[in-house]
Amino acid sequence: MSVSLLRANLFQGVVSYGAYAARLGLAAACLNGFGGGCALAQETSGSTPPKAGSEETATEPNFMTGLFASSRSTLLGDMWGLRSALGTYGLTLGIQDTNEGFGNATGGIKQGANYDGLTLMTLGLDTKKAFGLDGGSFNISALQIRGRNLSSTNLLDLQTFSGIAAQPSTRLWELWYQQTFLGGKMDVKVGQQSLDQEFMTSQGSNLFINTMMGWPMLPSADLYAGGPAYPLSSLGARLRGQPFGPVTVLAGVFQDNPAGGPFNDDSQTRGSSAWGGNFLHMNTGALFISEVQYAVNQPSAGDMDDGHHSGGLPGTYKLGAWFDTAAFPSQRYDTAGLSLANPASNGVAAMVPNNFSIYAIMDQMLWRPSADGQQALGVFARIMGAPGDRNLISFSANGGVTLKAPLAGRDNDSFGVGFGVTQVGNAVSNLDQEAVYYAGTSMPVRSTESFVEATYQYQVAPWWQLQPDFQYVIRPGGGIPNPYYPSALLGNEAVFGLRSVVTF
Repeated sequence: MSVSLLRANLFQGVVSYGAYAARLGLAAACLNGFGGGCALAQETSGSTPPKAGSEETATEPNFMTGLFASSRSTLLGDMWGLRSALGTYGLTLGIQDTNEGFGNATGGIKQGANYDGLTLMTLGLDTKKAFGLDGGSFNISALQIRGRNLSSTNLLDLQTFSGIAAQPSTRLWELWYQQTFLGGKMDVKVGQQSLDQEFMTSQGSNLFINTMMGWPMLPSADLYAGGPAYPLSSLGARLRGQPFGPVTVLAGVFQDNPAGGPFNDDSQTRGSSAWGGNFLHMNTGALFISEVQYAVNQPSAGDMDDGHHSGGLPGTYKLGAWFDTAAFPSQRYDTAGLSLANPASNGVAAMVPNNFSIYAIMDQMLWRPSADGQQALGVFARIMGAPGDRNLISFSANGGVTLKAPLAGRDNDSFGVGFGVTQVGNAVSNLDQEAVYYAGTSMPVRSTESFVEATYQYQVAPWWQLQPDFQYVIRPGGGIPNPYYPSALLGNEAVFGLRSVVTF
């Protein structure tokens, strides 16, 4: 699941990789999967609103005659002086609106189409401009989520079709303060945070729309409420540092349950979490997470990525892990030690202490015919695993290929083909087999679900993107019966859609 605009990134590795992302044309794709590094990408995106008082603002084209001018990075530009006025006090306002329509032509429980949309509003404060405190930044963001979720109404897939689809609500998202130290070599962030903005991110996957190209399948299924990721956040602290050269280290501890409910009743709209106000809920446990990032062939901080800084093409490699101190329901046994499929079972799942996962991510540019051109080919991959006795998902992976400037004269377009695969835990499969044994009849045993996605991001104007998208889901739900025809599995799903992103 899980986007923050206009966020300051003060570390060499992060900034330099943003330049790589811009070359790939992935930056403005942040509102897809909402998972990774959207904030980083948007910093380098042509759709990022200009800073108040900047040269770009001063040369802003006429609203009507210059609506599609290459220098108009936002639809409303300076907003009739509002952005300039806010900039005087160190404030930066961002508004981005995403609307999409998707439908399944085959498979699922029924065929049809739905609309869903999201408006993201952010307000940032530079404390040096505001009151002279160097290195400080404050961020608050809000979401307005609307429409229907095709995955829950038609598809019943695990790897849901769109990263913005969520339960309709108007809610606070993030609320945090960040302070840098040691000349930008280290910073700490405290407050309500959405982990998909910094952890487990892949710049290459940002081009795609499927949810799991953002916040991955494994934490979405295995953590309470899917973890602190879009559209949720949790109170916590994150420390980031660049101990040397190309290495960046992130570590943090957060409340592990952003919605605050029991594992099987952790709705996004439960209680005060319906508007994002569930700040203190220590009823489950703490989520510890850390990640090491290694950047190769990156320009130095502040340098432009002109392709002459090194002899190779840029890439980033990440290794991370998380550990949750809470207890999690067994996927197979009840509190008496019987299989939950046994007719004598009390039906109450035993609780297994703690949970954890490890993951690895790779983003690498493979081909760039000209150091001065926009065209570039990149690949990405992300894999992760977790124990199969307490988790619905024990393994997930996604990857793909992206091509920036695929057509002549379309330097800001991008094309990509990606895939995702997820494996249910061994306890889940064993439970299904035991259900077959006790029922004495043939029933499906869940295993894997896979999808492929092809997408083209068309830059209509710097502030407007259109993105046709196709996804094909194989064995939806991991292999579950069709509720309308229990003797048959859900059929493979062909899903088509179009997304529009406008930056105001």
